[in-house]
Parts: sequence; structure tokens; C-alpha cells
Amino acid sequence: MNGIRLKHDVWVLVADGEKALFLRNEGDAEYPNLQVMREIHEENPATREQGTDRPGRLNDGPSVHRSAVADTDWHAIAKERFADEIAERLYAMAHRGDFEHIVLVAPPQVLGELRKKLHKEVEARITGEVAKTLTGHTVSDIENVLTGR
Repeated sequence: MNGIRLKHDVWVLVADGEKALFLRNEGDAEYPNLQVMREIHEENPATREQGTDRPGRLNDGPSVHRSAVADTDWHAIAKERFADEIAERLYAMAHRGDFEHIVLVAPPQVLGELRKKLHKEVEARITGEVAKTLTGHTVSDIENVLTGR
């Protein structure tokens, strides 16, 4: 077995830019039994569905030449805000003593954003990280991927 050992009572956060599952192992390291504690879902449509204006233009000086300004990536901004929200929730839960240890599971980009925003109190409780998208999987599939079965 070359996966993560999920001790009894360890929490697992499975997130992407739109959905987060907070799971807790009610089993032991040998036979994990992840249970959903909390689920958060945020609508985050593609940028083309969120923005309505066409890109702006800038004058390049006294000439008549103008340059286009890149469109704002509203989808990426919403993912960053979601990472902020998750980091704040994790801090509040850690501060209350809801969990002693946690494993973070998210796509690499989301995991990186989340890492930047985590409070030191939460960082100290991280026992593992998995850079994968597992939010669309069943809880038993998540258990199998994490434990390497």
C-alpha cells in the first residue's frame, strides 16, 4: 500500500474551484470509512458566460494606433475567491478544534492557490496532499485513491 494512511478522525478536504467536500475518517488506518461532514458548492460558469463587455482598448500615444486589453478571466478570479473562502473556513474550524489532522486533495492549480492562503494554524495540521481532481468521484472511490487500493 503506497497511499496515504488515513488515521481515525483525520479530516480530508476534497476541493476544486467550485466544490468542496469536508470528510472525516470514522474508520481506522487499515479500514477507512470517510463520512461527509460538510459540502460547499459555488456556481462558477465559464468566463464567456460571466462577462458581457468586449475587451477595452488603449491609445499607444499620439498616433492613431490602439492596443487591445486582455479580457478579465472571471472564472479564474472566482476560483481564487473560492480558495479564499475555503482557507477561511479551515482556519475557523482548526481554531475551534474541529480537526487535529487534515489531508488536502485538489487539482494542482487550486492546491497551489489554497496553500498561499492557509493560516499557519491550518498548515501545521496538514498530514498529506494529493494533487488530483476527485470532487466528481464517490466517497468510496476517494478512499481507494487516497489509500492506493
